[in-house]
Amino acid sequence: MWKVSQVERSKVKKIIKITVAALLFAALFSVCVMAAAWYLKASGLYIQISISPEGIQLQTIINPESGSQTGGAELTEIPSDAETGVLDLHAAGSSVPDGPDPHPDSAAGETAPAPLSSGDHYRTTYEVFVYSFADAAEGALAGDGIGDLQGLLEKLDYINDGDPETGEDLGCNGLWLMPIFPSPTYHKYDTADYCAIDPVYGSMEDFEKLLAACHERGMTVILDLALNHTSTEHPWFQKALAYMRTLQPFEDIDLAAEPCYSYYNFQNTARDGWKRLNLSDSRDPNREWYYEARFWEGMPDLNLDNEALREEIRNIVSFWLKKGVDGFRLDAVSWYYTEDQKKNMEFLSWLNGTVKEINPDAYIVGEAWTAQDSYAEYYASGIDSLFDFAFSGPDGVIAQVAKGSRGAGYYAAMLAAEEEKYGSKNKSYVNAPFYTNHDMARSAGYYAYDDGTRVKFAEGLNLMMPGCAYLYYGEELGMKGSGRDENKRAPMYWTSEADGKDAPHLTDGPPGMEDFAMKFPAASDQTGDEDSILSYIRQAVRIRSAFPAIRKGRTVVDETLSDDTLAVFAREAEGEETVFIFINSAEETRRVPLDKLKELKAGLRAGEEEIRFSEGILELPPFGIAVMQ
Repeated sequence: MWKVSQVERSKVKKIIKITVAALLFAALFSVCVMAAAWYLKASGLYIQISISPEGIQLQTIINPESGSQTGGAELTEIPSDAETGVLDLHAAGSSVPDGPDPHPDSAAGETAPAPLSSGDHYRTTYEVFVYSFADAAEGALAGDGIGDLQGLLEKLDYINDGDPETGEDLGCNGLWLMPIFPSPTYHKYDTADYCAIDPVYGSMEDFEKLLAACHERGMTVILDLALNHTSTEHPWFQKALAYMRTLQPFEDIDLAAEPCYSYYNFQNTARDGWKRLNLSDSRDPNREWYYEARFWEGMPDLNLDNEALREEIRNIVSFWLKKGVDGFRLDAVSWYYTEDQKKNMEFLSWLNGTVKEINPDAYIVGEAWTAQDSYAEYYASGIDSLFDFAFSGPDGVIAQVAKGSRGAGYYAAMLAAEEEKYGSKNKSYVNAPFYTNHDMARSAGYYAYDDGTRVKFAEGLNLMMPGCAYLYYGEELGMKGSGRDENKRAPMYWTSEADGKDAPHLTDGPPGMEDFAMKFPAASDQTGDEDSILSYIRQAVRIRSAFPAIRKGRTVVDETLSDDTLAVFAREAEGEETVFIFINSAEETRRVPLDKLKELKAGLRAGEEEIRFSEGILELPPFGIAVMQ
């Protein structure tokens, strides 16, 4: 057996005592460090300790969970020339100052809409498909299952009741009417008469009453104008067709005999995008005629180079502007001349000048459904707005952020980049952000198993964008609709009572629409529920209206506080008080330490957790949006 001497035994005892003491000291030190770390974390700070040959260094740093550290967001799609500012809003290295008491999202008085002038194009515009919106409860068209202008008038208070203090309407201050002109189709994008109202929608008197009621509420009204093509039933096309039926073999075209012939594009050769005219049963080559119709055989393309046709268009816009219409939504502007952007822009420039000559305050927004770099070029034509397709639809910036495939930091960076892009083409441009429209699947289908949180958040992102924002009817309820176009234009979901036949204002929807159930409750059920999608959208519109800088300002990103899931940016507008917007796209609450901002002005919460600002710390719940000054 191995023997241990008395001396060695004594040494071992001393080593054990020293070791135990060291362990106890280490444990006590760890407890102290953990307590200090907890305190600093609660204050939005932490200590970084580094050991080097020069000694031990301690550095006080903003808590990374608060969003002051960059989260590594890869914004590879952002142009290198995008101008983004850096804001000094955080309290780096300092003690947290005293701040106001915690309070929820906003007080009602803080979100009273700011008054707008008639020429102020920075609005929130509600897009209505009259056919599906509201069937009149009284009058000649009541109860036929088709929406009409009288039904819209009866439900106008839902959109804007004219009283900013009620908070019971959406608060939209613009109305976009999809085509209301006579047409053989339900959607009416193939116009048969540009200066009349389709009888299924009512009369000119009905329209004038609606227009007057909108103006009384401070709302503007813009009409959908499809000038790329007409209906084959338009008198212009019918006159051209009648003339061509009189032609004999080998007879030359006499342009003076029928001016409307030159309003369209005809030829004797078959080509892609051209349809054959069935003039007779003869197969005589001289009787084979084709007309350009890129969208559909019922929509013959117009020859917009024709000066007489341009004079007709001048008379059309003059007719509506003199009635008091505030402007136009121009359909398919990138198709005016097939694959010829230069000529498209030339015509847009002419049309813009023509409209503004009649009414300098008139507003024009164009639809150019193409790549962002391409539609950005159209701003050089001088028109006010172009729909911002880069942010829209199931694959746009808004949906990417709401789905979580991109973060809020990406949203902010893309905003700043596009403002630079559009401004380089036209300094007076007014962006036209939108999330969905009548040609897109409705957003409730974008997010599987969503309880409404992401639907709300996405619309919040749309309504926090600068410019004239657009809201498609029913999106404020989370309506469903995808697949065929008719499904995307389903009846406004006023109530879920019975099968809808006996409920006031409910329509039957477009012919050919499939039968499907809605995911979220009807308007009657969401009204009064402060956690509903409808209540969220109402609040978002009011916030947008209450702070002009949100609508009119330039986005300046705080690159220090922003990270992958936290966006922090200022919105600066000349003559308006700057606002600071905070957006959390994470599924966890973010705590943001702030020094220079003193007041939480308004907020949007997509869930139950409140937005709070206390003692210099902003607590932003999942998918929350805060507005501060």
